[in-house]
Amino acid sequence: MASLTELRDQLDAVDDQIVRLFEKRMDLCGQVGEYKIQNGKKVFDRNRENQKLQDVESKVSTEFNKKGVHELYEQLMSMSRKLQYQQLVQAGALGRLPFISVPSLHAGNARIVFPGTEGAYSQAATVHYFGENCNCFYVQTFRDAMEAIEEGAADFAVLPIENSTAGSVDEMYDLLVEFENYIVGETIIPIEHTLAGLADAELSDIRKVYSKGVALLQASGFLNAHSDWQQISVANTAIAAQKILDDQDKSQAAVCSAYAAKAHGLKVLAEKINDDPDNCTRFIVVTNQKIFLEDAGKISICFELPHTSGSLYHLLSHFIYNDLNMTRIESRPIKGRNWEYRFFIDFEGNLADAAVKNAIRGLREESRSLRILGNY
Repeated sequence: MASLTELRDQLDAVDDQIVRLFEKRMDLCGQVGEYKIQNGKKVFDRNRENQKLQDVESKVSTEFNKKGVHELYEQLMSMSRKLQYQQLVQAGALGRLPFISVPSLHAGNARIVFPGTEGAYSQAATVHYFGENCNCFYVQTFRDAMEAIEEGAADFAVLPIENSTAGSVDEMYDLLVEFENYIVGETIIPIEHTLAGLADAELSDIRKVYSKGVALLQASGFLNAHSDWQQISVANTAIAAQKILDDQDKSQAAVCSAYAAKAHGLKVLAEKINDDPDNCTRFIVVTNQKIFLEDAGKISICFELPHTSGSLYHLLSHFIYNDLNMTRIESRPIKGRNWEYRFFIDFEGNLADAAVKNAIRGLREESRSLRILGNY
């Protein structure tokens, strides 16, 4: 029997041959790519690849090797496609993505909508992004805000999409798919809950506390220390503050922001009552125009996948091959299609970058229903 050193020497000799053949294969793939460019053919030919996989599987002797050669050739053909996508970029065959680069949002005279009511965290985010003198108004729901910009009643909407403790706002992901609106900016604000009541109220007077369900949970440590208080969920924190003002009952209090307390003329009975002192919410700025700022550095996309083994793995490889840093991935079930999912991905880049165009071309050809949700 050969020694381990002798076996490794033989493996090295085989590997040398594999590397030479790999380079020869990639050279041929490049020639195939040039032919496709000249003749207007698509890079991705699923039928051809399936036939190739069946062919190579038939040439090996064991089930283990069939699975191995299948995986190997999936990778080889994936590398071939990526090479050909690069050739398309270099040949200028990708064209321009349907987004226009702008130096600024020109928001001086814009109308901005946010969900909630006067004093909502969404209003605080709006002021934080657009400034104290922005022309803003509120609507009741996230959907109302998306409809306002789609219909032209507002130029921009400011909407929450992620909280550091409560996680993603699932409804927003669904609405981004449903509406032809696009993300052009984002802002992150700290969530610092206060307990607010009427001007003549004291902590000892409180019997009922109103707020959004998530806010009550985020302040559960403080609230549970007052076991005699009844906790009541309402639509959002600003509506809770409005209720305290409207009812004029000093036994009632709201868990809301200091911003909302001030907007409704309430007295802050306790400050910073949320359990996590670093709690914050990320808001997105959305418009109905396909635009992006010249210095934008983050891209959001969504796509559906074929319901086959390894499909997500192969899609994500486009980020690796183009040296793009993926910062977030979420999935949402697709309505009416049990156990199928739509994926939402954030990654670093600008739509003007060649690497981004290359990755998007590959993702578009190999996924279902790719949508660019914005560059910001």
